[in-house]
Amino acid sequence: MLETIKQKILAGERLSFEEAVALFHDDDIHTLGKLATSVAEKKNGNRAYFIQNRHVNPTNICVNRCRFCAFSRSTGEKGAFELSIDEILRRIELSPEGLREIHIVGGLHPDRPFEYYLSLLRELRKHFPRIHIKAFTAVEVDYFSGISNLGLRDTLLSLKKSGLDAMPGGGAEIFANSIRERLCPEKITGERWLEVHRTAHLCGIKTNATMLYGHFESSEDRIDHLVRLRELQDQTGGFQAFIPLSYHPQNTDMGGRYPSGIDDLKTIAISRLVLDNFPHIKAYWVMLGEKLSQVALLFGADDIDGTVIEEKITHAAGAMTGEGLTKAEMVNLIRKAGKVPVERDAFYETVKVYA
Repeated sequence: MLETIKQKILAGERLSFEEAVALFHDDDIHTLGKLATSVAEKKNGNRAYFIQNRHVNPTNICVNRCRFCAFSRSTGEKGAFELSIDEILRRIELSPEGLREIHIVGGLHPDRPFEYYLSLLRELRKHFPRIHIKAFTAVEVDYFSGISNLGLRDTLLSLKKSGLDAMPGGGAEIFANSIRERLCPEKITGERWLEVHRTAHLCGIKTNATMLYGHFESSEDRIDHLVRLRELQDQTGGFQAFIPLSYHPQNTDMGGRYPSGIDDLKTIAISRLVLDNFPHIKAYWVMLGEKLSQVALLFGADDIDGTVIEEKITHAAGAMTGEGLTKAEMVNLIRKAGKVPVERDAFYETVKVYA
């Protein structure tokens, strides 16, 4: 069957659900990597992208208790924190020069009003007018729509008017209801996640998408997730990148094991092959590690994310990487993988090519 699938891919034809599942059960990892690389190079040549960005988590206090999450806390619990707007501004001011993007995600705080988040965006825009703001997962936006009583569309338009440029892809986890009930029963459904992103796209807000893999899900669940993303992208064209997120088990209620390196590479490659309408596939170095991220650039990925500076969420669950990389380290990492490093902004516009 692999040979039939190979011919379809080389001909630029779309894979079916069954064909995509079959790829997960095939052990020819080398052919899979070559096929994914051929698709990636048709879209982006031999380039691999990165961005100078900074992660900011306004709070880890959250009304939800997702079983896979080691980050969230309750008010007053040891390790709980909540940053003021001034504290967030100071952290960004201390960032290295050349910052292109501020990446903001946090917990669903039980007491902060919607106005806090609008004020945060306005202050960031005022103090850092040239830096793009990529903020708030679909889960957060859904929560904001509830506490603001504005409804989804008006919530998104209010965020956009206050300074929001784009949205990250977190909170997708796995769309299948049976798996989601085991992972995060309090979180919004997969259907609602897709609705939030569809509405964001219709409001002119570009977004990313993710999938958390390596826990309870089957290969069929992963492909179902990818196909649903592909269908929405057919309708709106609003997704910029897809990021497979490798499950980290430490300090979580679920426990378990890290996915294997082979599983990581397979998932990235198959994501590239199934999501034929996504411009970019990201190998998130924080979760994969620097060396495996380099290999992923030979398995269909064309982006390794950014400098990050201060990553907290994955590290709470046992990430073995650093919390940030310098621009020079990212350029070197990409070059050593045989790719041309390209510094980008939040919308994949080229800042500099490191030929």
